[in-house]
Amino acid sequence: MSVVGHTPPPFFKRGPAPLTQLVFFVTLSIALLFADLRFHTLEWARLAVTTVAWPLQRMAGLPVAAAGDAGHYFSSLTTLQTENADYKKKLLATANQLLRQEHLEQENMRLRALLDMKARQPATGRIAQILYAARDPFSRRVIIDKGVQEGIVAGQAVIDDIGVIGQVTRVFPLTSEVTLLTDKDQAIPVEVQRNGLRAVLNGAGAGMMELRFLAANADVKPGDTLVTSGLDGVYLDGLPVAKVTRIDRDNSYAFARITCEPLAGVERHGQVLVLGKREVTPPPPDEAGDAAKPGKGKRVKKSQNRKP
Repeated sequence: MSVVGHTPPPFFKRGPAPLTQLVFFVTLSIALLFADLRFHTLEWARLAVTTVAWPLQRMAGLPVAAAGDAGHYFSSLTTLQTENADYKKKLLATANQLLRQEHLEQENMRLRALLDMKARQPATGRIAQILYAARDPFSRRVIIDKGVQEGIVAGQAVIDDIGVIGQVTRVFPLTSEVTLLTDKDQAIPVEVQRNGLRAVLNGAGAGMMELRFLAANADVKPGDTLVTSGLDGVYLDGLPVAKVTRIDRDNSYAFARITCEPLAGVERHGQVLVLGKREVTPPPPDEAGDAAKPGKGKRVKKSQNRKP
């Protein structure tokens, strides 16, 4: 209830009028903008606000960044799994070619070595491929793909890029049988490369060989290299054959037991070289011409009949 001529106070205390507040804040904003533009007075306030708000900004952006990283991780994982599966399929598809290429490279190296061995030996030769081993389990024989049609005859020596592996013992029209050095019925005349001691090397089976009928005090040592002596007329002299691995000397026996290991790939390689007849080097043309001239012979004869 109000008294005449008196206005009751408001229930809530009111501030300035809204229009007055608007004019004040607009004026203050314009003044601050002008002062900051001309004198950069609010730079320190801006730096302080940025420093305080930076951790809050990073925390607010972490969920979004984590969601993006998770999506990128799973998409990359799926892509890598797909690529890995594709690479495995390609690897399986090319595995046969890779294995074949490695085999061809090794075969090429062996053929080059065989050709080099052929160039070093003064005899003709033919490269042959080992087809299979003989069916007799108690013999060491192999079958090669060259026979009578290729000019192969029984008795020819068979070598590889390292040394002697055997001898042709039987010839067929298209194939030939080669008896390996490790066969118990095979023997080859050899000499010790270190001192020239001659002996006969026999096959002992199981991939080994032995020197027989050598005196217990013979000058043979473990590690000595045995080469062909060429006395049989079959093998060229100087071809590597075996290496001495063990010597058993017993005073109660007259002969030593000498075990040797073949140097060549007797039971490993697939390509071999069949040596032909030994090539005889013709005499120089000057000597041949002098021997054919009759005048030279007569003068020599006349000088021999002349008495002092």
